[in-house]
Amino acid sequence: MKKENKSVIIWLLSGCVLLFLMVVVGGITRLTNSGLSMTDWHLVTDTFPPLTEAKWQAAFDEYKKFPEYQKINIHNDFQLADYKFIYFWEWFHRFIGRIIGLVFFVPFVYFLAKKKLDTPTIKKCVVLLAMGAFQGFLGWFMVRSGLIDNPDVSHFRLSLHLTFAFITFAYTLWVALDLIYPERNINKILPLRNIARYALAALLIQIIYGGFVAGLNAGLIHNHWPLMSDGEFIHESVFIEQSSLIKNLIEGKSGVQFVHRTFAYVVVGIILFLFFKSKKYTLTHTQANGIKTLVVFVFIQFLLGVFTLLYSVPLALGLIHQIMAFFLLSAMTYTLHRLSK
Repeated sequence: MKKENKSVIIWLLSGCVLLFLMVVVGGITRLTNSGLSMTDWHLVTDTFPPLTEAKWQAAFDEYKKFPEYQKINIHNDFQLADYKFIYFWEWFHRFIGRIIGLVFFVPFVYFLAKKKLDTPTIKKCVVLLAMGAFQGFLGWFMVRSGLIDNPDVSHFRLSLHLTFAFITFAYTLWVALDLIYPERNINKILPLRNIARYALAALLIQIIYGGFVAGLNAGLIHNHWPLMSDGEFIHESVFIEQSSLIKNLIEGKSGVQFVHRTFAYVVVGIILFLFFKSKKYTLTHTQANGIKTLVVFVFIQFLLGVFTLLYSVPLALGLIHQIMAFFLLSAMTYTLHRLSK
């Protein structure tokens, strides 16, 4: 790591931490059904929550006009105190998003003015800024889907919002790693790099389906393992919820859960293949540590997934499962970087 890059690296890694925090809070927001509590979006005026009881009541009255209250919470003795709770998590999620925007943009302008960024890094940072702006749009695009007729967000939009956050995090970490390890890796092993790429692709598919499971609340059924309900590997409900097999696998609760629980074996299998294949090569210290960490993390994540399913997605386990996905993606990004650059 070059000394002149240290402050830029700290900036990028700080962005990674904030992105991680935002996804964690986003997970809490989803698991507490708080995502539709703020029915509009303003860049400045809703930066802070209502500060008086009158403003709280006005916000609550506005919330009552939308499907989540009219179709669900009106039957649950839902009071202003309950509304304040769900409002906090959605507000906090958006507030962190604003902080991330400032943390990325202001130092970028400063580093640009001080000529601390070379041309390749400038281009990468511009991509990061664009990704951040697009992520903000995806957040509102997701929320909007739950404010029209259906009192729940589209699981497609939720998964897109979640997965793009993971991708933005991974790319930010990759840019930081480019600066942490500026010298080209003379031990680039193409066969292992290619396997790692397949592993990353499989992990992203699994994250997408994790979003589908969350969006459809598909973790609340078939709470058995290793088989689904009635001792079946593929329960009959996988084929009958929707009008076609494809729709069952992307829109049916049973089908989506089946793919997510089964594809976990694929992710574990590819990472284990990478591990055993790596035994045939002489690895650098960073390469070996990356692969070993990847193996440990994927087994922890697999076990967390099993227990999250068996206990019907309690808040703590659901959140830890999502956090571990972040650690697994971090290890995957680091390992691929060390095998590629």
